[in-house]
Amino acid sequence: MNLSFYIFFVFSISLNFFFGKSLVKFVVMKLTLGKIERLKSRKLIEKLFADGKSIKKFPLRMVFLQTSHTSTFPIQVGFSVPKRNFKRAVDRNRLKRVLRETYRLQKEIVYSNLEKQYVCMISYIGKEEIPFEELFSKMTILLQLLLKETTNTDEKQ
Repeated sequence: MNLSFYIFFVFSISLNFFFGKSLVKFVVMKLTLGKIERLKSRKLIEKLFADGKSIKKFPLRMVFLQTSHTSTFPIQVGFSVPKRNFKRAVDRNRLKRVLRETYRLQKEIVYSNLEKQYVCMISYIGKEEIPFEELFSKMTILLQLLLKETTNTDEKQ
């Protein structure tokens, strides 16, 4: 057993003691965003935009829908940047890459709190690019809004 594992184990036990939550979920989950975690199905995307609900935290907009999908993960996510606001493909691709990164770093917020399967599309609706740190905080708020909306709809049903 190496020293870093031992230190992490002791740290997780102390957090479990103080906060009453175990960190075992976070040890198993990788901070990657693989192909099966991304929304690729054309049928699911069409269903998402036809029947989904929308939440916004400028400059981000998320359309989400509770439906089953083929992935073993609780949520499949797609990212889009409109050509109308960013004419050059280089700019659109950079923004999509930054959006994926901000989501990838914070996906444990969603993964640890969702029981049902969801699909969602995150769109950048701003007209100018904002710094990574600001986009990171907006993504955090957006993911928390998603959890609030999903728990509200679960309570109504």
